[in-house]
Amino acid sequence: MEPRTIAEGLRFPEGPIAMPDGSVVLVEIERQTLSRVSPDGKVDVIAELGGGPNGAAMGPDGAIYVCNNGGFVFHKEANGDMRPIRQAYDYSGGRIERVDLKTGEVKVLYTHCGDNRLCGPNDIVFDREGGFWFSDLGKARDRDWDRSGLYYATVDGKHIEEAAFPLITANGVGLSPDEKTVYAAETHTGRLWAFDLEAPGRISKRPWPSPHGGWLVGNTKGFRNFDSLAVDANGKICVATLMDGGITVIAPDGSSVDHVEMPDPYTTNICFGGPDMKTAWITLSSTGKLVAMDWPVPGLKLNFLNK
Repeated sequence: MEPRTIAEGLRFPEGPIAMPDGSVVLVEIERQTLSRVSPDGKVDVIAELGGGPNGAAMGPDGAIYVCNNGGFVFHKEANGDMRPIRQAYDYSGGRIERVDLKTGEVKVLYTHCGDNRLCGPNDIVFDREGGFWFSDLGKARDRDWDRSGLYYATVDGKHIEEAAFPLITANGVGLSPDEKTVYAAETHTGRLWAFDLEAPGRISKRPWPSPHGGWLVGNTKGFRNFDSLAVDANGKICVATLMDGGITVIAPDGSSVDHVEMPDPYTTNICFGGPDMKTAWITLSSTGKLVAMDWPVPGLKLNFLNK
């Protein structure tokens, strides 16, 4: 499996969505935009969001819902590679935003869950009911960082709840094919957690010693931090992996862990698409690339997108 470069010069891309027309909608975190990459590599801005647009997903109304982390300070190497290092000095607060694909209109849906502010929303996935799960990784500052959690919310902006807390830098979020399990990957621990669902948006929490009601699916060896994820049609969880860059593929029972290497230490996200769902689009963020590659099994079809 060899990656093919689709677009270059992106400014820390993340949150790819493989659209039915062959384009890929994604965020550029450093550029602060929601953008569209055409099959020929042309990049057009859909909306300017400010802050730090991060995860993105299509909702039941055809709009794109964005986890905005509020912004990063980026370190830029002499060769142009970049990486986030801390909360932005002009940090604008975490939020969930809705973007109209036709007009580019941006609406803020959530900035808080109850009395608690959203600090750094990161990744998002919709269930069959039209609600969405998202992670809040929190923000890192020079001497401290936030605790993080897993949340569930509705698109009308009227209901949000904290489902699991605390996690340690919660990042990638995904659902099992039967939607009886929601997954959350932690960046700095390199752990993948699973949470049993008793109903849409409702976790059946496991008892102590679980720190938050979930159970550990697996982790990985070496210097591998977990980022965003996608699930394949067989139920395996494909986690974009930082530092030892690549895609870590974990069986849902933790019985196998495989690693597909990528040429970027900031391999941040993966999505599936194409006629047979066997094309993987992967964001190589520090080098500013969107690549595609043939995948050995189909990806899981997402609600409201891959019909």
